[in-house]
Amino acid sequence: MASPDQELVPLLDKNGVRLTVDGAIATVTLNNPAKRNAQSPAMWRTLAEAGQLVPGSVRVVVLRGEGKSFSAGLDRQMFTPEGIEGEPSFIELARSSDAQLDAAIAEFQDGFTWWRRNDIVSIAAVQGHAIGAGFQLALACDVRVVADDVQFAMRETSLGLVPDLTGTHPLVGLVGYGRALEICVTGRSVLAEEAVSSGLANLAVPAEQLDDAVRDLAGAIAAAPRDAVIETKALIRGAVDRTYDEQRGAERAAQARRLRDLAGLGE
Repeated sequence: MASPDQELVPLLDKNGVRLTVDGAIATVTLNNPAKRNAQSPAMWRTLAEAGQLVPGSVRVVVLRGEGKSFSAGLDRQMFTPEGIEGEPSFIELARSSDAQLDAAIAEFQDGFTWWRRNDIVSIAAVQGHAIGAGFQLALACDVRVVADDVQFAMRETSLGLVPDLTGTHPLVGLVGYGRALEICVTGRSVLAEEAVSSGLANLAVPAEQLDDAVRDLAGAIAAAPRDAVIETKALIRGAVDRTYDEQRGAERAAQARRLRDLAGLGE
């Protein structure tokens, strides 16, 4: 897969994460293909930093991985007694207090939370393996466009762990409770056809067309009036937690704001 951001000067480029901006579209690239974009706490902190650095002018954020895999998940060195240099090992984390352990996991999650904020639409371009933390990072985005060689898998349970990087809520919302549970506890692979038919992915294309498909989608989103997109995203994000009548009220309030803004009467 080509690197559409390779000619742009990055705003951030460290710990396997590169952030570039081209007008209204930002691209976050996992750029450690030699390790299949395996993830570490340093990468998660950098992903959170990327969210803070995205300019306010950006409308769409594309998330992609260099090489044959989107992300093969957690760097397995984390499971060794020595862990990753400069990071606490799993054993050290387990020995910390309840508050310290909760704070550490919350910090890990920070790199996965900003993708759904209302002022942007995030698109994950996923090819090859998206395993564990890689699967959850794709789930952190609003939309997923996948290559026909994609292999989603949630392998945490097979390692004696649970998915804890914000992936369970969107997974249940996309594919339903029964399928989400089965995917997680078996660790099986979800391929492109099932990903689209189950609602996990919006679109599947041949691998060589992935960049073009994502670019077309990002352009179409960026072309729509920004404030209308923000209001619409907020409406749809909140719908799952509202009753039908509450959602009707939210629609009315949002439309009133849009009408007044279009008439030049907004606050």
